[in-house]
Amino acid sequence: MILSLLYFLLLHPPLWLSHYNVLMTLHGTVVSSIQNTNLYTYRELRTATENFSPANKIGEGGFGSVYKGRLKDGTAAAIKVLSADSRQGVREFLTEIKLIADVEHENLVKLYGCCVEENNRILVYGYLENNSLAQTLLGGSHSSIQFSWPTRCKICIGVAQGLAFLHEEVQPHIVHRDIKASNILLDRDLMPKISDFGLAKLFPANMTHISTRVAGTAGYLAPEYAIRGQLTRKADIYSFGVLLLEIVCGRSNTNRRLPPEEQYLLERVWQTHVKGELASLVDASLNEDYDAEEACRYLKIGLLCTQDKPKLRPTMSTVVKMLRGEIRVNDTNISSPGLLSEFMGIKRDQGHRDKANLKKSSNTDSAGSSRVANVKNSSNYTESAGSSKLDDSSSSSAMATSYATMTFNSIYDRSS
Repeated sequence: MILSLLYFLLLHPPLWLSHYNVLMTLHGTVVSSIQNTNLYTYRELRTATENFSPANKIGEGGFGSVYKGRLKDGTAAAIKVLSADSRQGVREFLTEIKLIADVEHENLVKLYGCCVEENNRILVYGYLENNSLAQTLLGGSHSSIQFSWPTRCKICIGVAQGLAFLHEEVQPHIVHRDIKASNILLDRDLMPKISDFGLAKLFPANMTHISTRVAGTAGYLAPEYAIRGQLTRKADIYSFGVLLLEIVCGRSNTNRRLPPEEQYLLERVWQTHVKGELASLVDASLNEDYDAEEACRYLKIGLLCTQDKPKLRPTMSTVVKMLRGEIRVNDTNISSPGLLSEFMGIKRDQGHRDKANLKKSSNTDSAGSSRVANVKNSSNYTESAGSSKLDDSSSSSAMATSYATMTFNSIYDRSS
């Protein structure tokens, strides 16, 4: 009878046993394959966070919690503890460790190490004092940081340099797939650091594209990637273009609290560019203390990066040169941007219909929004888990917080 039971368990292992085997595989894989990062013990990290004290918690979300801690050598660290039922799968966890451990650049976050004891999955990063762009620059009055025009230029160039490094210098190339304001962290000197590599993909030089499930954040997704799932470096460049517009204009890419004609930043910038009035969109908090010509050039670069045809978007190394003023931006070379809302049939009513048609359009908008949410895509770290939820954290009401995700940036994105 005992032999029969053992035979049954062998053929039909219980869920807890399968989970245990996955964890053991994870532990063995990490320990054997990660060469360029530290392996911390759970005890070390428990001590660093004072037994994961709630007083040290600086972020939480769908993937677990993040604590500020102090390592044995006195170094401040951000310690990201994934919950046991986290939606970040094994593949994403390994991806984040391997990619960020093997590359180093001044505009990328620094991974100190990880812990993979028993059922614990923990990442240890350098602690960054000045939060994310989503929380500070785009977070309304929550931050006391003053983003002068030179500071914004430094941030734009820094992010562009980090992406150029990933796209063109690292071999094989890396496509980040989730460039957005909440994934740009700022150190003590407001130096930008690209974070969250859980969705990143290696991109061999001989490949034209990678077909994959769509993952990323609404408002930053390149339409051709969101619709067809064909990933290239141009998708990152589109996301950067949206981010660039946000930094110059000082607002999120989507704000449904504004009048309909102003809700979508990319569309608004394009329309204003056509009218020749780009300077009117520069963040009013700068009090006109900025180089107007340079600010308009930055907005034009953002439009170049978000053009409808991916092949027309410049490479990131070219973007860096344009931002620095080393390459002239030709107005005549800018074509209309790719707007995901137009692809998905959720374009808002423009006031050209009567009330009856307006009601019909509203119903269409609702259905279209549903279709967007059900596109085969996912927010941070969920691609392998097969989630179909898209993070719409770019809207003003949810811009500072995305409770559907738990990325490293979530350390700083907890107010809404």
